[in-house]
Amino acid sequence: MDNQDTQELESRRPNDNSKEWKLIEKALLSSQDEQRKARRWGIFFKILTFAYLFAIFFVIRGASQQTDVSFSTGAHVAVIEVNGVIAADQEASADNIVGALRDAFKNKEALGVILRINSPGGSPVQSGYVFDEIKRLKETRADFPVYAVIMDLGASGAYYIAAAADEIYADKASLVGSIGVVGSGFGFVETMDKLGVERRTYTSGEHKGFLDPFQPENPEERKFWENVLDVTHQQFISQVRKGRGDRLANDPDLFSGLVWSGEQAEALGLIDGLGSTSSVARDLLNSEELISYTRQPDPWKKLVDRFGVSFGRGISAFFSEQPMVLR
Repeated sequence: MDNQDTQELESRRPNDNSKEWKLIEKALLSSQDEQRKARRWGIFFKILTFAYLFAIFFVIRGASQQTDVSFSTGAHVAVIEVNGVIAADQEASADNIVGALRDAFKNKEALGVILRINSPGGSPVQSGYVFDEIKRLKETRADFPVYAVIMDLGASGAYYIAAAADEIYADKASLVGSIGVVGSGFGFVETMDKLGVERRTYTSGEHKGFLDPFQPENPEERKFWENVLDVTHQQFISQVRKGRGDRLANDPDLFSGLVWSGEQAEALGLIDGLGSTSSVARDLLNSEELISYTRQPDPWKKLVDRFGVSFGRGISAFFSEQPMVLR
């Protein structure tokens, strides 16, 4: 570029005090200010993201660490929660409950166990597993009492578990009982016909698909399934009689699946009295020191469930299986 070109460019440059130059300067300053703001917001959101990730990490890390109560240095009452549906993949699974029970029986500082129950029931297998383990543990430490305290609800499989305790207590308004078995589902045969959808199922056994809700119900298979439910019901009744013994009233409706209030349940011998966790610990175990032995759920599973991943799995299981539950 020669001197003539330079002079020509200089001549085109706006005067420092001109309106054009001031507009250019304002635009440049505004652009720089926006860039600074964008950088600040970017840094802020990066910090916020890292803080959120660290918070999740520490929450999960804390939840995954089981509280070690095996070296407790003082006399106390071990409390084990039985909350929600009793099933293998739930908080009230047999593995969680039994693991907590074993911890309590091993701890010589523990004066006894209180099963704090608030559950509608669930799997007869899971409930039976807990019942049997309570009886087995009692043989290893006969002087170690196990009490059950029913909160709002102690029905079906939850009552199955409670029946293994030395004594059962509840509030006067608690719901207790529902000693029965149910296997339920839906029938969509007519709906499929109306929609013009053909169901194609291939099996290698004559009755392999007998619970399929999209096929007509077979009277022979229905009778078979009802017999399975009856056998399971009798097993349930047998265990309740084993646990409660002569305390049960001679009432024909006792094992009909009905549910009673705590006050009615006491009259029927389903519970031994009215009380709470604190009153049972204080009056029967002479202690007000309560320590939870409840096993915490898998934090990763809990996090995934919150995002709804388990919803699709639940719908799939609903249509593919008709599980037997104690209700």
